[in-house]
Parts: sequence; C-alpha cells; structure tokens
Amino acid sequence: MRTLLLVAKKDKPEAAELAARIRERYASVEVLGDRLLAHTLGWARVDDRELATRAELVVVLGGDGTLIHAARLLDGRPTPLLGINLGSLGFMTEIPVEELFPTMDEVLAGRFKVDSRMKLSCRLIREGRVIVEDEILNDVVINKGALARIADHEVSVDGVPIATYKADGVILATPTGSTAYSLSAGGPIVHPSVDCTVLTPICSHALTHRPIVVPADRTIRISLRTETADTFLTLDGQTGHSLQCGDSIEVVRSPNRVNLVRNTRVGYFSILRQKLHWGER
Repeated sequence: MRTLLLVAKKDKPEAAELAARIRERYASVEVLGDRLLAHTLGWARVDDRELATRAELVVVLGGDGTLIHAARLLDGRPTPLLGINLGSLGFMTEIPVEELFPTMDEVLAGRFKVDSRMKLSCRLIREGRVIVEDEILNDVVINKGALARIADHEVSVDGVPIATYKADGVILATPTGSTAYSLSAGGPIVHPSVDCTVLTPICSHALTHRPIVVPADRTIRISLRTETADTFLTLDGQTGHSLQCGDSIEVVRSPNRVNLVRNTRVGYFSILRQKLHWGER
C-alpha cells in the first residue's frame, strides 16, 4: 500500500495527534488527511473525490460515526477501512488505540482479513422523480420532528402490501446498523455476515406491528400518507431531507460493499458482550 487516507473524529485533539504520529512513523508511504484533518494539521488539502480515488487503505481515528463518514467518502469503492476506536461504543471501530501501530504494521505488510459489510441503496421519490439517491451502511430512518404526531407509513415489499404503520417513524437497517437505532426501537441483532434488511417501526400505535427481517434482494417501499411538514428522512445519521405527503422511499441492497479490517483477536459476539454488558449485574 502506497497511499493511506486518515479520517479523524472532529473536535478530538487525540485523533489529530495520532494522525501526526502515523504520518511521522510511516514516512515511506503517502499519508493524506480528510479535509478537516488536513486543515487542522496544516497538510495539503485534497478534494474528496481524489482522496477516494487515491486511497489504498483508510484509517479511521474515532468512533462508528467517523467510520460511517469515511465509508461515505469512499463512494462505493472497496478500499479497506481500519477502525481505531476513540469513541464510546465502537461496534465497527474494533481496534483499541493501544494496538494501533502493531495492527498497522501487519496491515501494511498485507497480513489482514476483512469483513465485507452490506450496504443499502436508497431513493427518495417525489411526484415520480428521484430527488435523492444515496448508499447507506447503517440505516435509513423516517421520523417525525419536534411535534408529537404519528404518521401513516404505507409499506410494501416487491410491490406486495405489508401494512400501514401508524407510528412515529420507520427504520430500515442493515445488519451492521441492527445494533444502532433499530436495536433501541426493539429490533433484532443480526450478525453482519447475514445479508438482509431489518424493518423496524418506531413506537407503532398497533402492538401487533413488530420488526420484520426481509431478504436483502427485495425492494422495500415506504410511502408517507400523512400531510405533515415535520417528517424527515435521515441517511446514516449524516444527511437529512424533509418529507412531504405522497413521498416514497425505496430501499434495496446496494451492489457495493464496505470492507472492514478485522480485529482477529476479538470475535463479533465478544464485542456484543463487551459493548452491551451482557451477563453483568
């Protein structure tokens, strides 16, 4: 690997300090920083598209939110991401900061394994036109804003009606995102090796409306059937879009995937036990 891209958690001095140490230690390779990090450290600033094209390894210094940002920066490219955990949860940023340099030595020598994570393709359709199209690693969320009003969400899978959820909103999560907002809303935990989409209503008015696990190759369509000016579409917690009555959101598995460098010393269930404090009193 000749070119590294460092993506650091913003407003985290420790992340910037680590980035500077990485560049000093690995002087034999080209080390680039994302726009904010380059500005903070006085490095040459490179356009996002060029960063995504040139990077052969992305090192994430932060938490899961920073890793999601880095994955979006890659714009579908299969470049491996190495997540160094400087956050509070770290389901995806598996490498502890004290193991940073030994792990990077192994990765740069070509001795590493990756987990291939599924992404979702999402389209927002209004009056027959696609006005937003994006790819998602974690989740697609339709949710109300400040006003405590429930809305009608008409849901179908491959054109077959499922139900109309009278609810605060609906979450469509990947297996990676199953441990995020969907889990808080009562959704299941799905192992990341299973390709599927988790459909989770948020505070549904009907107690029989439960989360559903849908095969990844099925197209899920949610149409908003309530006149409201206070409902939003949030993609990966990174971008938001105001919704109108009649809008439809279509979600299906993306042809692109995200490759996460594994911490071979820690398994997925070990991470769950550690982060969710299973077995503790």
